[in-house]
This record gives sequence, structure tokens and C-alpha cells, in this order.
Amino acid sequence: MLALLWLPNAFSEPKETLFWLLRDLPPLSIFEGEQKGQGVIDLLMPQLIASLPEYQQQIVRVNRARGMQMLREPTFVCDPSLIMNKEREQWVTFSITSFRVLSNGLVIRRADHEHLTPFVREGKVDLRALLASGQEKVGVVAERSYGQQVDNLLHAAPADSVNAHHGNDALGSLLQMQRLGRLRLLLGYWPEIRYQAMQQGMDPQELEFYPIQGTQQYQEIHIGCSKTAQGRQAIARINQALLKLREDRLVELYAAWLEPEMRDQYRADARAYFRDLHDH
Repeated sequence: MLALLWLPNAFSEPKETLFWLLRDLPPLSIFEGEQKGQGVIDLLMPQLIASLPEYQQQIVRVNRARGMQMLREPTFVCDPSLIMNKEREQWVTFSITSFRVLSNGLVIRRADHEHLTPFVREGKVDLRALLASGQEKVGVVAERSYGQQVDNLLHAAPADSVNAHHGNDALGSLLQMQRLGRLRLLLGYWPEIRYQAMQQGMDPQELEFYPIQGTQQYQEIHIGCSKTAQGRQAIARINQALLKLREDRLVELYAAWLEPEMRDQYRADARAYFRDLHDH
């Protein structure tokens, strides 16, 4: 008779499979090299997966274009490192803020510094004026969101002022073009560009980074799932997990990638931001 007590478990529902989409996006996720698997998201994933025991979970490596395509399909997929913008909100369900990264800026070689000087005010670049001038092309990664304000500027820019690079190693290719003098300006995240430069044997000291006028110092990163009933349900659970993980775990994981003199300020800003948020 006792055996009958176990029968209901034999017929319990099989778990749904949630596919996590990871892109090669240093320092968030790193697919190759000495620091492979040591990115912010790489180190977060085991804890995030453990906090969602009701799902079978699988990590799938994708390139940017494939990842975006899968999110648009009615599949059960989530991307742990997305920037939220109006276009994506039409087909992605977003989590609360998981952590913040230093915002994008323009990177130029120190040797080319004078080409940027006319557009720099108080240490920040007037990107709108620069794009409108027609004097310089700005290298960007195709299909990447740089945050709503910068995306708006890029969309409104003359077509020949933006050089959008496709491919899996788009940023690496843009850095090579910059090194060869085929492109002077590059839009991106400073920790990512420093990492990519070092991977290519370049000295990051030869590069200068300028924030963009009118943008915030930090950008919010979110987890995004497909806009389906499953995706929405998963985000509700992911939000609960993030409330526990973000303030201590994620702040420290990202701070480790910053230049040492910037870490304490980042920690203080991040903790103040989360303290003031009303999504607890």
C-alpha cells in the first residue's frame, strides 16, 4: 500500500525548459581567452539558475542577431544582459534593474585627440553636433542598443556619419579599423573596449574615453524574456531573485571590472540607487 503514496509524483508535470541566451559580451559574458567564463553574467548564472528550481534550464550561446531573433519568436527564452528601449519593449518582457554599468561613450586614440576637441565641452562630447558636422564617422555595433538617448541620436544622424559593423566580433573589427586609421571614433563601453584592446595586444593607455553630453553616468541592465505567458511568469520569479542578488553580488561582480580608482564610487552610487528604488 505504501507504494501508492509515491504514485502522484510519477505523474507530476514535466518541468518547462527555459533557455538562457548568452552572447559574447565582455566583461558581462566571456566566451574565449584566459578570462573565459569569468564575466559578470557568467558568474551570476549559477545562482540565478539555482533560484528558479521550477524550471529545467539550459544556457545557449548565440550571436547578437540570433539572440534578438529568438526573443521575437514565441519560444521560452531569456537574455540576462539587455538594455531596455521602447522598440524592444514591444516584444520583450523586462525585469527590474539587475545592475548598472558605466554608460557608453566615444573612444579615440590619443594621437587623434585634436579631431575631437571642437566637440568636447567640459569633458563630454556633443554627439549630436559631431554627427551633424559630417567631419567624422562613428563606428558602432549593428543592432546594439546604446540606450534610448544615444539610439535616438544615431537614428537621426546622416547615414554616412555612422559606420555600423555586423559580425560576431564587430567591436574587435572596429578597434582594428581604428588602429589602422580607417576609423577615428568608436562608440562603446569603456570596460569592454579596454578588454577587447588588450585581447588584441593593444595598450588601452593609447585610447581616450569621453562620456556623451546629455546622457546619465550609468545605464541600467535588465533581464529580458520573450513576451509570452511563460516569459511574463518567469520575469515575476526572476524579479524576486534579483532583489536578493543585485545589491551585493552583482554590484561587486561589476565593480571588479572597473579601474581600481573608480570602484568605490561605483559601489556607493549603485547602493544609493538601489536604496532609492521603489521596486522592492
